[in-house]
Amino acid sequence: MKWRLTGRYLASVVLIVVIVIFINILLLIGILIQQSQFAQYPFQQGDASAEAITRAFSQEIVMSESGIAITGQGKEELERNHAWVQILDENGDQVYGYRVPPDAKTKYTPMDVVQTYKYMEKELMSTVFIGEKQGNGERYSYLIGFQNPYLERNILTYDIRKVGRLLQIGILTLLSVDGFIALCIAYLFSKRLTKPLSSLIDGIKQLADKNYRVHYETKGVYKDVFYNVNVLTEELRASELERKKLDRMKEEWIANISHDIKTPLASIQGYAEMMRDKDYDFTVEEMRDYAEIIERKSLYLKDVIEDLNLSTRLRNKELTLNSKSVNIVSLVRNAVIDTLNDARYGNRNINFQYSDEIILIEADDILIRRAIANLIYNAVVHNDENVAVEVSVEKEGDFVRIVVEDHGKGIKKEELERIFDRYYRGTNTGELHKGSGLGMAIAHDIVKAHGGEINVESELRSGTRIEILLHT
Repeated sequence: MKWRLTGRYLASVVLIVVIVIFINILLLIGILIQQSQFAQYPFQQGDASAEAITRAFSQEIVMSESGIAITGQGKEELERNHAWVQILDENGDQVYGYRVPPDAKTKYTPMDVVQTYKYMEKELMSTVFIGEKQGNGERYSYLIGFQNPYLERNILTYDIRKVGRLLQIGILTLLSVDGFIALCIAYLFSKRLTKPLSSLIDGIKQLADKNYRVHYETKGVYKDVFYNVNVLTEELRASELERKKLDRMKEEWIANISHDIKTPLASIQGYAEMMRDKDYDFTVEEMRDYAEIIERKSLYLKDVIEDLNLSTRLRNKELTLNSKSVNIVSLVRNAVIDTLNDARYGNRNINFQYSDEIILIEADDILIRRAIANLIYNAVVHNDENVAVEVSVEKEGDFVRIVVEDHGKGIKKEELERIFDRYYRGTNTGELHKGSGLGMAIAHDIVKAHGGEINVESELRSGTRIEILLHT
């Protein structure tokens, strides 16, 4: 696009030069046409001028023993130019004439010749030009008169210094006129080129002020720029909407997690105050029950804090993977067993299947186990107790496929798009699922950190299928 704009600017400059040259050529052609249309009334000094005709006429004079005459072509030339001719001998006597006016002299003194050449003869109504012809050992003069009232002869005398100054003035005048024309045309072009820039600058200012309603028609010299500004506007508008949505999610998430943290803290604080109070006399069994509650609530808070820390490190790529050869089948099996060993989910139906007993991959076993446990945990707590969860591990070429699937409530389409976003909690979350709300986001980031893929498919009231692909 940069070269395209540069080319358009260069084309404008070249066009200005061409237009100025074209105007000069038109003026020159106009002058030449005017002169060609009035060839018999010259400012010109070409072949059709009176001087040229007079100089060339000596070739039309024929001298012989019988006398002097002119050729037929000479007569035609005289008739065509409304002219006449007198041929004089050395004494000034007319020896031949053609189309000579009746009032013309037949004998000329040197003074008469000068007068006739210098001034237009009113009696003859002719402008006279003089030529010379030699032949038969004598010299003859001939007078050619042009009967044209518009033809004048002026003798030009000039000072070469003045002529030089006039030429300088003429050249400067011509350059000034051409410069003025070029400036006028350049102004029109520059206005056409710079007017859209003002609109663009105004639009960019509006974008800087977070006004994302800017839109341009993609036309003219800057149509590519207009198009890209429109694209930028749409992207900024979408980013702003996304930012506002994320801010709302953050606020909701902070409110939810604050509430979830306050509940166990209230329990810990309440039982601790009761155990410290001297007015209460608890049995050993009651003390142990209270201590167990405090411990459980403390572990819950610890898990929330660890989720926050792990999510931040994964998102900022500050976590170094401790990769080693791991049997992924045993790892997934242990994650299933750990879930079933939890007293809250011991009665749940979790089925585990695998294609091979041993499938080795290079991975951080603690993080991968955490990701899979999060997926199984979500499948359990988001569905009713009678819903079975299917967990499978299968090797396919250079990949291992891990699937966690259920046929329970499913996920709404609008929620499915955000299931791996931080701070997001689905509407199916129940009282059993209190925590950081980062479980799915952590699972997603762990898989991505291992160079794998994680995909989710779900349909409301038909179930959910989450699939992980890892390199072996």
